[in-house]
Amino acid sequence: MHDLLTMMARHGYALTFGVLLGEAIGLPLPAAIALVAGGAAAASHTLWGPGIVAAAVVALIIGDIAQYWLGRYAGWALLAFLCRLSMNPETCILRSAESFYKRGRVTLLIAKFIPGINTMAAPLAGSMNMSFGQFLQLDLAGALLYIATYFFAGFLSRDFLVLVLNSLQTAGRVMESVVIVAIIVFAIYRIATVLKYRKMYLVPRVQVADLLARLATEGADHIQIADVRSHGYYDKGAERIFGSIRIEPNNLEEEIKNLSKDKDIYLYCT
Repeated sequence: MHDLLTMMARHGYALTFGVLLGEAIGLPLPAAIALVAGGAAAASHTLWGPGIVAAAVVALIIGDIAQYWLGRYAGWALLAFLCRLSMNPETCILRSAESFYKRGRVTLLIAKFIPGINTMAAPLAGSMNMSFGQFLQLDLAGALLYIATYFFAGFLSRDFLVLVLNSLQTAGRVMESVVIVAIIVFAIYRIATVLKYRKMYLVPRVQVADLLARLATEGADHIQIADVRSHGYYDKGAERIFGSIRIEPNNLEEEIKNLSKDKDIYLYCT
């Protein structure tokens, strides 16, 4: 605990700001641990508590605003990239989008407590054209709730943290071995996940001319065209291909139930 508090005393505000900004923009950094350490440092009078909180709030808001505007203009291309950084890239977008679709604005209040969704909430809000003012209010409330929870957890449990960290220092070599094994297991898991779901990256495509030719020869009796856009669909003046149906990508579980099983379905997106 002494070493941790020494590091927090020297670089505490900058460390808190950097870690929380990194997590906000999608990097897998331990923001909650940084806040707990900051709370413990404040309890020991090593750092000024309001300074830690201010650094954390500014970092999260800067990162989330950047993600919001990137989501507004980059759409799901950005979301796909962020999901590649998560532990479960194969379900990241759908899980996050489904949560945002079902809970709407409430998602921004609780998103930072949920791994995966914490990084996706801000760009999803931008992609779905939530007004910036509404986003900023909800995001600020969610950031304050997140920071207060972990900061006060560290502040109130300082003595317990001292006991735990001192015990860990005594068993340092054992912990090093555990960390190394955990890293190896995680690497194996990630490789296995990529191999298992690599077929998802091979999406069959059809040229517009080929689809038009088939429509001309077979008609629309055996063909269904579906619009699954998220980014772009909500823009003013956006139109669908004539004869296509709308499938809300954030509610696929329910939308799939209504699709015809007697037609070949062609999806288009942006």
